[in-house]
Amino acid sequence: MTTKVISSIIMIIVLIPIVILGGLPYNLLALLIALGGFYELIKLRERKKEIPFIVKIIAYIITTILIFNNTNEMGFSYALDYRILALVIISMLGPIVFLEKDKNYNIQDALYLISSILFIGISFNLLILLRNYGLNYFLYIIVIANITDTFCFFSGSCIGRHKLAPKISPNKTIEGSVGGSIAGTIISTIYYLTFVDPLANVYFIIFVTLILTIFAQVGDLVFSAIKRYYDTKDFSNLIPGHGGILDRFDSIIFVVLVFIIIIGLL
Repeated sequence: MTTKVISSIIMIIVLIPIVILGGLPYNLLALLIALGGFYELIKLRERKKEIPFIVKIIAYIITTILIFNNTNEMGFSYALDYRILALVIISMLGPIVFLEKDKNYNIQDALYLISSILFIGISFNLLILLRNYGLNYFLYIIVIANITDTFCFFSGSCIGRHKLAPKISPNKTIEGSVGGSIAGTIISTIYYLTFVDPLANVYFIIFVTLILTIFAQVGDLVFSAIKRYYDTKDFSNLIPGHGGILDRFDSIIFVVLVFIIIIGLL
């Protein structure tokens, strides 16, 4: 527990000033975190089979390009450059022709990398665009993910009786889930109406925030399912006491992916 607390304090001290500052420092931080998460996905795949070094290097480069797509925009961009998507597909499928004969690289590896590049690239590209859009919007997402996660844990620990998804995450309970969504909705709605838009429709913001708290938990469960498939407790040990980067960003990633769908309604 001490290690976890110390790690949390260090992350807060390092991350908060950079998030507030925004711009290039924040973009580079987002890139560093994203590539760390991508590294974890690759290492997870390599628990079953090694991926050729040259393919991994190309994948890192393309992921970086995707993360920085349209990052000069001061709002959300609802379209990706098709040239980047074509590059992702060609660069990951092409090596099959040269490497498959030695069983070093096959279609399953290629599809895994394509999905990982798109998942990490799009998610962290949106986190950069969201910060450009406005600090308070960005913090709204962070508040939802963290408050929901925190109160899911405390509610589940105190009153949890009925399992939510025992085959995926045995410790999560329905009571914890409900408690997390209630607390996440109340606190995040208050934040939105105080710092983002005091004139917004209260009932609509409550509804939107509730949906986002639910998907924060869906993200947690999806990543838990991935870990269970690969028979591992954490994505890595990059963050002492917390596990890996994706262990900390699972909820945030899903919240921002859903938020981009509904932001035009706010």
